[in-house]
Amino acid sequence: MPHQFSLAQSIRKPARRAKGGIVAAQSRRAAEVGAEVLAAGGDCIDAVIATTFALNVLEPWMSGMGGGGAMVLYRASDNRYEVIDYGMRAPQSLRIEDYPVTGQGAASDLFPWARVKDDRNLHGPGSIAVPGVVAGMEEAHRRHAKLPWKDLVAPAATIAGEGLLVDWWTTLMIASTAVDLRRYPASAETFLRDGLPPNAPWGIKAETRLPQPRLQTTLAHLATAGPRDFYQGDLARSIASDIKADGGSLSVEDLAAFRAHLREPLAIPYRGGNVYATPELTAGPTMAHALRLLQDKLKPDGAPDAAAYVEYANALQSAYRERLKDMGDADGKRSLGAEHLAPSCTTHFSVVDRHGNMAAVTQTLLSTFGSKYVTPHSGIPMNNGIMWFDPTPGTTNSLAPGKRCLGNYTPVLAETKDGKRLAVGASGGRRILPAVMQLVSFAMDFGMDLDAAIHQPRIDASEGAVVIGDARLPANARKALAASFDYEEAQVQTLPMKFACPSVVMREGDINSGAVDVFQPWSDAVVEG
Repeated sequence: MPHQFSLAQSIRKPARRAKGGIVAAQSRRAAEVGAEVLAAGGDCIDAVIATTFALNVLEPWMSGMGGGGAMVLYRASDNRYEVIDYGMRAPQSLRIEDYPVTGQGAASDLFPWARVKDDRNLHGPGSIAVPGVVAGMEEAHRRHAKLPWKDLVAPAATIAGEGLLVDWWTTLMIASTAVDLRRYPASAETFLRDGLPPNAPWGIKAETRLPQPRLQTTLAHLATAGPRDFYQGDLARSIASDIKADGGSLSVEDLAAFRAHLREPLAIPYRGGNVYATPELTAGPTMAHALRLLQDKLKPDGAPDAAAYVEYANALQSAYRERLKDMGDADGKRSLGAEHLAPSCTTHFSVVDRHGNMAAVTQTLLSTFGSKYVTPHSGIPMNNGIMWFDPTPGTTNSLAPGKRCLGNYTPVLAETKDGKRLAVGASGGRRILPAVMQLVSFAMDFGMDLDAAIHQPRIDASEGAVVIGDARLPANARKALAASFDYEEAQVQTLPMKFACPSVVMREGDINSGAVDVFQPWSDAVVEG
């Protein structure tokens, strides 16, 4: 792929090490909120909840109350792994006839479905599925939290009161979807200025902020009223009323019926240890397929070499082929596939506390800014979960009321044969699985610490037959990949991502470490205190 960037640039973000807890996230400010909760005596789960709501304000293009996700947890006192699944669902009140196929080709060059009239399934109120994030936090709080709900949501309300600070990354993310944000009055009012993306000022003492008064009020209300209010209280009625008024199908009954689910993780034996992944409608089953092949074929020796990268590519391509055969929410079919053709915007963060409790948390609005629709009264950016369903009838993943949405996310916990634990995941749509698999291998096959693993070049093999190599790969690895695959190289960059954006924590004995994607401009690992 042609590019114009420097070939000499070198960037590093050293891993952090401490006996205290660590939050590794795509937003430093959100990670600081979680780390402050740990310093105040909070559990790992308290940090998860506080970080989630902070990200709602700070990364509105990636995740938030209007989205869904999943987390994999390790509870040290019980030596137990568990999954909390809060993936989205199509509204029960959805009418399939409201999504007529036009016969005018595919929805876009990046998405495989037949085009729906007015792109109703891609953006706007008609694309919104029942959101799950608040229910996920409710279940996590009920099971494991030490601190009051109000204390965990309140910091996000305070940040919303400050307004969203505009820097070059804010401008870039808003500009990438401004053409659709301007379609919806509340979205345009929240994120645009005179219909255009905002810009940061040149003056060192000057700043530009986007006020978020409605979101501030919503978060302050949710902090006091509790999580069920989002599904069965004043907030639920406000959300449903806004969406219905603007032509969507989400109802108060859809919200009231939603619950997060506790699930047993997939336990995948690997190299004398285990990898614990999300089951069912996530990429966890595909991860299991890839690791089974690596266990058989990869012969670790020292550091990842040309043979290792070839085996990574073989395992990933085989796993994706299997994934595509059997996808969607139907009896006996619980692994995914079609979403590998479409990009999505997601956030991942990982947490470890001083007691060894760990969490790998992935949450998404699906597309950048999800549906591009902000609820006019509550100020919440909403998901576009309906996009993941095939609008053509008769397939496993065809659109239907109440159906569960697909998900690329792959949060995992891993335990090595020598007792180290790793919490890892990434954002980046279809590129998530390859990144997570390789980081697990770097730790479990080659014994890398997080500083080495996060800086080790990776490949991506999520674009069908094409294998993408980081241009920093050793020459012999690049040569071997080019000889075996349809091979392309890319510089690591922030947008558009050619490789996923991971956030990782590790525990060895009583020492914690955290590391984040080197090229994501806001990401950081923050130590409590």
